[in-house]
Amino acid sequence: MYKPHVEDRLSYSRGPSDAPLLHLTIGSALDQAALRWGESTALVDCGRSVRLTWRELRDRATKLAAALLSLDLVPGQRVGIWALNRFEWTLAQMALAKAGLVLVTLNPAYRIAELQFALAKSGCSALITAVTFKSSDYVGMLNQIVPELATAEIGSLSSHALPDLQHVITMGPVPVPGAIRFSDLEDRGAREDVAAVDMAGRSITPDAAVAIQFTSGTTGTPKGVTLTHRNILNNGYFLSLGLQLTQEDRICAPVPLFHCFGMVMTNLAALTSGAAMVYPAEGFDPLATLQAIASERCTTLYGVPTMFMSQLNHPEFERFDLSSLRTGIMAGSPCPTELMKQVMVRMHLAQITICYGMTETSPVSTQTSPDDPIELRVETVGRVMPHLEIKIVDVDGTLVEHGVPGELCTRGYSVMAGYWDEPEQTSDVRDIDGWMHSGDLCTMDSSGYVRVVGRIKDMVIRGGENLYPREIEEFLHRLPGVRDVAVFGIPDERYGEELCAWIVAHDGHAIDPQDVRTFCQGQISHQKIPRHIRIVLELPATASGKPQKFLMRESMIIELAG
Repeated sequence: MYKPHVEDRLSYSRGPSDAPLLHLTIGSALDQAALRWGESTALVDCGRSVRLTWRELRDRATKLAAALLSLDLVPGQRVGIWALNRFEWTLAQMALAKAGLVLVTLNPAYRIAELQFALAKSGCSALITAVTFKSSDYVGMLNQIVPELATAEIGSLSSHALPDLQHVITMGPVPVPGAIRFSDLEDRGAREDVAAVDMAGRSITPDAAVAIQFTSGTTGTPKGVTLTHRNILNNGYFLSLGLQLTQEDRICAPVPLFHCFGMVMTNLAALTSGAAMVYPAEGFDPLATLQAIASERCTTLYGVPTMFMSQLNHPEFERFDLSSLRTGIMAGSPCPTELMKQVMVRMHLAQITICYGMTETSPVSTQTSPDDPIELRVETVGRVMPHLEIKIVDVDGTLVEHGVPGELCTRGYSVMAGYWDEPEQTSDVRDIDGWMHSGDLCTMDSSGYVRVVGRIKDMVIRGGENLYPREIEEFLHRLPGVRDVAVFGIPDERYGEELCAWIVAHDGHAIDPQDVRTFCQGQISHQKIPRHIRIVLELPATASGKPQKFLMRESMIIELAG
């Protein structure tokens, strides 16, 4: 595993540069993949029984790119994708990159106002969408925003609410008035149109925008993170090196494709290593994930901690042979030690790694090594990735010493081009020297390993003392029966802020708030013991699994005011 340079005493680390950065577009990388691993499996969509080799994926993506350009879309225009995990999503991702079009990833959990905002903000010229999923009627919601769609001729959409939107493309066999079916669009790609794809490809540079990903919007209006080919292709590449992936590997990815975990850490890690992408189901399903691992002999598994918990606790877990697994990624929230041990032993993931980053850094800035001891894989988020720099600074921007909390900043190829159409918001987080400020409180040790203490905005100031929720959450995870926990601050007349903990128990375990207080007494400082403790069934979270503490805080304020 690569070893970074760490500054003496000060919290600065620079990743190694032995392997050069890729100077490619995603389309060129797909062409190379088809040449290198042509008949190897590239993609398996278990829910739709679709299997594609790298050559088939390249050919279909090229044909789809030609069809998109035949709709009079031109390089640089934005195209949204609103769907969960299915082969069409990845086919479209590759096709848009080949055509020079910019993919706008839309959260499948969006409802009308959120969808309208994202499409309008990014100025999407086309939308590729699922028709339905479970209780979500995507076309029904779209028709409420764009009632003109129902009577429009295909290719002639004119919308009052979304004037940039010209085309709607629907996945699946069900015809939708005013929209073209994805399969029909694929068939439109003629040989002469493919020549246009080659021409477009020659005009695209690695520094061109290729994706806009809207932040989850936990505070304020969501912002469109604009990422380039260079950003995300290299991040996927170096992530794959960290996992030691090859064309013999198969990545089981129950994580959402609309998020960087799927789009970059799965799809582009596979594209640059030859590994196969395996999608167990459209949405996360623990049973479908276990079935996919066993039937496809997956070697690699991704997920947030709650996904791993759901699989381990599934009543049919023992029925599946998971011995093909060796590595993977757990990210998104802290990993309890006991969970990591179970994952390594019961799921055979001896080389599983932890990653840390943010959408604005494409996303991974640090990663543990497959051979790091378990303590480092649960207590840290690893060390800096190749070709990146990280530092930890105080409020004045001065480097702090090892072990001292401060804000983590990242600089290098992975830093976003900016927030779409938000230059002031961009300059608020990316400084004049190119450092991306994370808003995360972290420490760095003398070997360069980073520990996340909490969010700057999450830091609780109780009676003038700084308290870090992450530290308290990690401690509470030691209490037997705790499945998940979130600690946050709420207003208090006496101390300014007080600590509150929401705790989710494992199935079959009963936890009482007094049990929690008793467990804390004598183990952590009295001011770190949450004053308010609630036992809940689930934590409100974003689609990517990040707890939404602002919702918990609002709920507690209302409860206590009543």
